[in-house]
Amino acid sequence: MTPEQIIARMERALERRRPYEATWKDAYDHVLPRPGQEAGLFDATAADAAEQLAASLLAELTPPWSRWFGLAPSEEMADTPEGQATAFALEGTARSLQRELDRSNFAIEMHQAFLDLVVTGTGVILVEEAPLGEPSALRFTAVPIASAVLEEGPSGRLTTIFREMRMTSEEILRRFPFTELPRQVAEDRETRHKVIEAVWPDAYGTHFAAVLATGDSQPLMLAEGGFSESPFIAFRWLKAPGEIYGRGPVMKALPDIRTANRVVELVLRNASIACTGIWQAEDDGVLNPATIELKPGAIIPKAPGSSGLTPLQAPGSFDVSQLVLNDLRARIRSALLADRLTMPDGKAQMTATEVLERSATAARLLGATYGRLQTELLTPMIARCLNILARRGEVPPVLLDGSGVRLCYESPLARVQGRADAANTLLFLDAVGKIGGTAAAQVDAASATRWLARTLGAPAEILVPTQVEE
Repeated sequence: MTPEQIIARMERALERRRPYEATWKDAYDHVLPRPGQEAGLFDATAADAAEQLAASLLAELTPPWSRWFGLAPSEEMADTPEGQATAFALEGTARSLQRELDRSNFAIEMHQAFLDLVVTGTGVILVEEAPLGEPSALRFTAVPIASAVLEEGPSGRLTTIFREMRMTSEEILRRFPFTELPRQVAEDRETRHKVIEAVWPDAYGTHFAAVLATGDSQPLMLAEGGFSESPFIAFRWLKAPGEIYGRGPVMKALPDIRTANRVVELVLRNASIACTGIWQAEDDGVLNPATIELKPGAIIPKAPGSSGLTPLQAPGSFDVSQLVLNDLRARIRSALLADRLTMPDGKAQMTATEVLERSATAARLLGATYGRLQTELLTPMIARCLNILARRGEVPPVLLDGSGVRLCYESPLARVQGRADAANTLLFLDAVGKIGGTAAAQVDAASATRWLARTLGAPAEILVPTQVEE
């Protein structure tokens, strides 16, 4: 596509995004207001719950400093000697990738992307190769949803992504060092120019282009190339049929968030009235309301025979605001899963059964979302990172096609079902052991051990290699 075609296509996609923008702004104003914009915010329940949910997603899906993924041979070759040799090699590759993630800014940027996901239902993260000399080969950037324009491909994934930025000429040359800027742009070091980065699928993988939009003049192509894996990864919480952008839990709870904020505002106003009161006075020519100060020890003059300053009595004291507010706050915390993914109040310790049941409940609640995040976020991100490391020669090339190498998820949320399967298997083995005799002889202990190791995510090094039959 030419620069003009890229800008025109982005403008068409931007028109399809506009109906969401008002809702996004309202959600951010009530949950994550910018500094200086907190004047109309009176209730912090949603802000606290949204932050907890984003932190819980980071801890449950991509926990920092912990292995949340694994590489393994296909099921068909898992128990063969060749498969075990492949497993050892893939374990080394996975360790190398984990080491690079730990050294990078992954945890910081991923948490910010999860905040966007919780508030707007859509998040975008950029995975780039860091310059040589950096602690890690990987560099992550959480792209604000306000600067991203998305298109859905035939597969249902967000494969076409436009990113709009404002950059000075110095920043443009730093990001695109091989470009040649027009003289008027290069000499103007103060103005921030509009730069559009775009990726879209083509026959060879993913095409990339960067365009400088210089007002009324002809746009300039800053850079153009291709990737085997898209550097921009867009993902959603959930989506309705026919829609492009996702819907987040904050958007679902937004009516309750607005109402709770309004109720707290009215409660505070009522509290100020209760503290200072509403007063009435006779217009007797002596009392001047403009000079009255309601403070302890004040003396207020009044004319003889007049009632002076008297409080105005309210017609009733029926107050249901606290009942309404408690109900609203409970619904907000429930919609943002704050009562499901965190420790219950007053329960510092839980039994193993309680932990498993709460984990199973969280897995059921996040089942559909977790499946979508696996497809739209985790798998493309791991593939992109492996591709960068392979290009640098730090790991051998790995093709995650499922036929030779499969990607296993080992995060706390992903292990919930595995723990349940392992518990059922151990219950079966215990029952067979009690039967004894021919029943126990039907169980292959070595195969059962290897299956439990794969299900519970145990490393391949702790298992004895299978001997080759002669």
